Amino acid sequence: MHALNDPAAIKARFIAARGYWRPWTETLLHANPAFLSTYAEYAGYPARTGPLTPRMVELIYVALDTSPTHLYEAGLTTHLKLALAAGASEADVFDVLHLVTLQGLGAVLQAADVLDEAAPSAALPPDDPLAARIQALWPDQAASLLRLAAQDPGYVAVLLDFVEGGAPAGGLSHAERLLVRIALHAAFTEGNRGALQALIPHALTQGVTRAEILQVIQLGAHLAVHGASLGATVYTKVVADNRNEPGKADATA
Repeated sequence: MHALNDPAAIKARFIAARGYWRPWTETLLHANPAFLSTYAEYAGYPARTGPLTPRMVELIYVALDTSPTHLYEAGLTTHLKLALAAGASEADVFDVLHLVTLQGLGAVLQAADVLDEAAPSAALPPDDPLAARIQALWPDQAASLLRLAAQDPGYVAVLLDFVEGGAPAGGLSHAERLLVRIALHAAFTEGNRGALQALIPHALTQGVTRAEILQVIQLGAHLAVHGASLGATVYTKVVADNRNEPGKADATA
């Protein structure tokens, strides 16, 4: 039997490519086996062919699943287990969570820039200590942060305190942090082009490679399968409910 038509072979290939098997995949195995067979290759391609280690790939997935734009607990559980199995430390995980918490800053900067365009404020003096902290801690978006600091220096000061002091010791490298941030802003659940236009060129100057950046961009597309997982899960429940409801059995047979 051809592998595309062999449920056991499809299941084995999916687990090998994605590292998990769930009730929703079991539903799809029977309802649309071609989906699983081809999705395994599509979703597994970036992780299989890109330069990042399995540890970093799984940490990217942890970031994407914990992102406030997604918050997918089932995926987080899967990828957190895989990340730890691949050698990620506690500090790595909580470094990712620190960066996830900072994800909201991108929207604040965009909106504050629009406000500054509509109602300009006096520029922050170049010798202000806050300007030096901005350049040292968040240089890729320094221009926006400087404009925001001119409007509300207290907010930027406490933000920088969190940037500097909120991460655990011994976690990700600087390059790895940049990759997590790129992944969060590039995912279709956020799609913050302005942040990426500042962040990607900066990352390249910091030694992050084009191939690494492309890989984390591609990994973000796979969050969309959670729509299929939800649909398959609810479909199974609806069919089961109909079968248990008098008069509905024939409709779902």
